[in-house]
Formats: sequence, structure tokens, C-alpha cells
Amino acid sequence: MKKRDSPRWKFGAAALALATAFTVVACGSKAGTSSAPAPADPHSGHAGGSPSQPQPLRAGERFVNLKMAGAYTPVPPKGGTDEYRCQMIDPGLTKAAFLTGTQFMPGNVAIAHHAIVYAVPPGGAAAVRKQDAKTPGLGWQCFGGTGVQGAEVEEGDAAWVDTWAPGTTEALLNQDAGYKLEPGSLLILQIHYNLLATDGKPAGPDQSAVRLRLTDGTPQTRELETLPLDAPTELPCAPDESGPLCDRAASIADVTKRFGPDVGEMADRQVKECDGGVPKPGNTQTCDHKVEAPMTLFAGFGHMHMLGRAIKVELNPGTPKAKVVLDVPQFNFDNQRLVQLPAPVDIGPGDTLRVTCTHDAGLRKLVPQLRKLPPRYVVWGDGTSDEMCIGIMTVSLRKS
Repeated sequence: MKKRDSPRWKFGAAALALATAFTVVACGSKAGTSSAPAPADPHSGHAGGSPSQPQPLRAGERFVNLKMAGAYTPVPPKGGTDEYRCQMIDPGLTKAAFLTGTQFMPGNVAIAHHAIVYAVPPGGAAAVRKQDAKTPGLGWQCFGGTGVQGAEVEEGDAAWVDTWAPGTTEALLNQDAGYKLEPGSLLILQIHYNLLATDGKPAGPDQSAVRLRLTDGTPQTRELETLPLDAPTELPCAPDESGPLCDRAASIADVTKRFGPDVGEMADRQVKECDGGVPKPGNTQTCDHKVEAPMTLFAGFGHMHMLGRAIKVELNPGTPKAKVVLDVPQFNFDNQRLVQLPAPVDIGPGDTLRVTCTHDAGLRKLVPQLRKLPPRYVVWGDGTSDEMCIGIMTVSLRKS
């Protein structure tokens, strides 16, 4: 997450109309822990699998298969077994098309742990190409996002269109809707490589691919956007933990040092916008967002990092019109799947969406990437040891 210039989301050109769609109203904190049982290791390694046979093409659709520019051999940080690598893929579009389905196809199933596909509109393409050009070898290291300033989902400059984990298949909406890709649009493919199965040793190169389902669309085709709804992260150290970074101010200073002032300011900015400026340390945080434009909710998923336990998005909580539109009671960082609503939900001015996230500092002892790091008061940040809380909803604007 990067900074917001006001209590409203700052969106890029592809989602400009949504910039006034939400304002932050309120949020709060609840003490306690999630009721979900702790897995023995919530982020253990697993081998990939071959993709299933594609579902049949629907009227007007076509498949486009795209491969990584070259083979890449993962190189985890010293002493680690995991690398998160982003690759730029150019679909080479000469005319606009709607993306209605995406399927990641792992090249080296022994080390492909999970993958995320992002779509970047032409306005962010230059930033992506610059990032790719300045990084030696194929792609660049990234975690929890695209890793490119100017092409972030949290700022509305990119769309999170697919997540793959072993066993998952192509997610298709039942409606005539898709992400509009203009000529010059790019894809970013983030792959989590895990070398636990090879004892941390190279397991050979990978050259994965992505299969796109495209259509030219019709005047009735709904254009999809990803709408992020955030809440603060104010997770103190566990009672049996101690250290200099267990101090909130010290932790924020560390985030600022690692990622710059835009990210470093997010913790205080969120507390101000959601909770009146007073941090409320606790496992569970909430934030209400007031709807200011008519739109339709089609699907959604939750995004946190490795201390995430559960995430929920509710429509009009505490009222007779209350409805849960996203519920992930046992969050899995390695399987952040899009969840289609049973039926599209129309919302508009007067409605409120509340996002609630629960994190658990106790997971720090179970996650290999975190065990080697000092305990900390966890706030919003881009790193493995930091956290996020975002309900990312798939929506389409309506005229009324």
C-alpha cells in the first residue's frame, strides 16, 4: 500500500471513475484471537501440479497462451528457501479486448508454490518496463504485490486478476464481464518459488506460462475493476516476545527506512482516517467505507501477509440490510483465491462496506521466513515481516 492523498483512494487512469466511489467512515479494534485452528505450518512448501483441461470457450472467446520471456532459475536470499519473482509479459494487443479468464501453467512443478497475475494498463507500462530493465536477469524480486511504484493494485494502477495454487482451476464469472485490456497493457506474473523440496538447492529453471481467455466484447459487456478496501494493522508483539521493534514508533521508523515515507506514513494515515487518530493495538481491526457511486459487486478476495488469520467484508453491518459479501475464516497466504458472489450485488450511495482482518503474532514462530527475524509491532508495510489488510472486490460501475 502506498499513500492516499485524502481519505479517498487514489486511482490510476484505468479506474479513475472509482476514485470518488468510497470514503473512509470509521474503524475499530477488537482484542482476542481468531477461532480458526493454527496449522502446523501455514506456509509450508508444496509441489505444483499440471493445470486441468480448460473449460470450453464461450461465444466470442479465444485462448491466448503467453510464456515467460526466458527460463529462470530461482535464487532465494542467503539461508532461505523462498523467492518471490515478478516477470513482465507483453500480450501484444493491437486492439482492446476483455480478459474473462486466466489460468497459470507452471513450467517447473517441483518449485512453483503459488502465482498471481496482475494486469497493468498502458499508463503504468513505462514504470513496469523501467523496473524490468534496471534489474539484472529475468524479472525482479517482489512480495505481496507487483513491486513496481506506479503499477500497484493498492493505488488502482493495476488489477489483480488471478491467483494460482496447486489444484486450482480457471475462475470464470457467469456474467458478461471482464477486465478491459487496451493496446499497450502488460501483465505481471508473480511466482513464489519454494525450494524446501530440494533442500534449498536449485531445482533447475522454470519457464511458466499463462493462458488468457479473451473476447472483443459487446456494448453490454461489463468492465471490471478491482476495488481495494483497507483497514489498519496494529498487531503488538506477543506476551512472550520482546525487543526494540516491539515499540510502535520504532517499527514505523524501520518500515520508513526500508520502503520510504509513502509506506511509512500508512500506519498513522489509516488510524487517522479509520479511527480518529488513536491506535488501538489488537489482533482484529476494522474499517468502514461509505459507498458514493453506484456499482455492482461480482467477486472478491482478501489480501494479508503471513500473520493473517481471517478476513471478512460486510455490506451495511448492523442494519436490516446487512450481508456478508466476502468471508475467509481461515486465510491462506498461498491460496488467495477469488470468490465469486452467489449473485451480483448492486450497491450505491447510502451503503457501507466494512472490512475486518484478524492477524496472529503467534504465527511468527511457525513461519520459516519469519522465525529468523526479530519480533516487532506489526504495522502496514510491503515486506515479509510487515502486514496488510485489504478486501479486494471485483466491481463494475453502473450509471444508476
